[in-house]
Amino acid sequence: MLKSTSKKKRRIKWILSVLLFFIAIIIGASWYIAGKIKPIVQQELGAVINKATNGLYEIHFDKVSVNPLTGNASLTEVRLVPDTKVYQKLVLQKKAPNNLYVIKLQKLSIKNFHPFKIYFDKRLEIDLILFDRPHITMMNKSLAFNEDKLPQPEKSPYDYIKNIFTALHVKAIDFKNASFKYVNNNHAKPDIDTISNITITLKDWLIDSASAKDKSRFYLLKDAYVYLNNYTFATPDSMYYIKASQFEFSASEKKLNIKEFALQPRYSEQEFAKVNGYARDRYSLQLNNIDFYGINLFAYIKNREVLAQEMSIANGVLSVFNDNSYPKLLKDKTGRFPHQLLQKIKIPITIKKINLNRLDITYAEFDVKSRQRGRISFNNTSGVISNVTNQYKYKKKDPIIEANLQSYLMEQGKLNVGFKFDMMAPKADFSYQGQLLNMDGRQLNYITKPLAMLQIKSCLVRSLAFDIKANDEVAKGKVDFVYNDLSLGLMKKHEGGQRLKRLGILSLLANAMIIYSDNPSEDGKFTSAPVDYKRKPTGSFFNFVWKSLFQGVKYSVGFTPQKEAEIKSYVKRFETLKSDREKRRIKRELRRFERETK
Repeated sequence: MLKSTSKKKRRIKWILSVLLFFIAIIIGASWYIAGKIKPIVQQELGAVINKATNGLYEIHFDKVSVNPLTGNASLTEVRLVPDTKVYQKLVLQKKAPNNLYVIKLQKLSIKNFHPFKIYFDKRLEIDLILFDRPHITMMNKSLAFNEDKLPQPEKSPYDYIKNIFTALHVKAIDFKNASFKYVNNNHAKPDIDTISNITITLKDWLIDSASAKDKSRFYLLKDAYVYLNNYTFATPDSMYYIKASQFEFSASEKKLNIKEFALQPRYSEQEFAKVNGYARDRYSLQLNNIDFYGINLFAYIKNREVLAQEMSIANGVLSVFNDNSYPKLLKDKTGRFPHQLLQKIKIPITIKKINLNRLDITYAEFDVKSRQRGRISFNNTSGVISNVTNQYKYKKKDPIIEANLQSYLMEQGKLNVGFKFDMMAPKADFSYQGQLLNMDGRQLNYITKPLAMLQIKSCLVRSLAFDIKANDEVAKGKVDFVYNDLSLGLMKKHEGGQRLKRLGILSLLANAMIIYSDNPSEDGKFTSAPVDYKRKPTGSFFNFVWKSLFQGVKYSVGFTPQKEAEIKSYVKRFETLKSDREKRRIKRELRRFERETK
């Protein structure tokens, strides 16, 4: 029994001795490999980066830590900086890139670098390189000689590492919680944008003898992901916040999704105009699930150009409010049509197709005369906008932006409208045509009573068709308005109160002498109204479209300039009669008072 126990103890000691021997060998080999790795990192890394970038970049770090047992390493106080003198030389040689980068971080971690592969195969395999909370500055200057360059390097980076490694492969490169500063140097004064808490993941970065010619790779990568949550930006006028949540981009899918996008006013409807000191449109925009497809990442990196095949918006709400109890800012708005404003955006934009789905649009206004709020809505607006660009090379081929939209006016009348905008026309030519079908005209009282002091007592809209051609000076075309049983009431504010009351006699005069109750009339006569409306320089684009259509509608129902002059003369005579009657009444009261006091 004692002999058996003794043999077991000797066997365990022998096994432990063997294990310790092998552990010693592994530790010794690991430290030997580590001794080989450290000089590579310390001495060769800077040389490789400097050589691979034609001397443009230098890397600096304070300390290198290597743990060959775990296959981990780290660099502290890392700084990747460009040499501006070398950059100027490269510009003269037409070899400089469009972008310069400055990267600073406290620690760069390398996870699982497989030291035995380095020593035995001369192949550097890394599972993860982690940049934790880096500060990245990207300075962009578009250079003409880079315009047609592809996202593959002209000279293979393999030439710079082949004396050290047979291949360099990194499965993932993560930039966690990065702060990103973009400096646009393409104008007289630099434009600077800053974004915080952005996460970037680069997938499958490979340098070997064949990777530079691999067309499935861009910048030697297989894929790139960008994620940003809860981005907020204050507009320069301090009146709005721009907000975006869950911004996700995949380079391999060429797809960008923004879960929510909002233009949020900083002040309430009551405070907005007060803060501005004048009447101004207040916009509130909320869009959901915005998808971009076919994004050209290379174009964005090279020139900050937003180039996409398609954009889709799932649903959203746009609300516009104006308080005209404040003075109007009479400012010339010529040159501010939608297609003109697009050309003034400094960022190059080309989106070949935009799909709108279920967008609710509301315009509301508080009127100083009626002291009431009027509104009009376009509900469930959907459609397609094509050829949206501010790039000369694209609009030269096709200068027309086309928008075909469908909506429901006041949740009832079906509205189809098509716009065409000429981006190359000196006078901002555009056209619009469409049709409104089957609507109870009384729904428009929500806007006509407060803002026009006009009540629609009855009207069945059969069809309102329009075809208008316009520029920044005049709109010309026609309106064909088919309706039945039109009756109007003229309104005025009730003295001493907030409500409106109908002007009975004047309403009777308008309906009897001016308004066509039906179009076509009972005898079959149809009134097609010509439109020839001259734009006021202070009028906005939507004001111009509305006023030109309203002119056609007025003429269709009988409110021609001649008829308006006629009714004004009747109103004047009526007011004179009313005044004379009031004077006679006062005289009678005075005489009665004199008799009673004698």
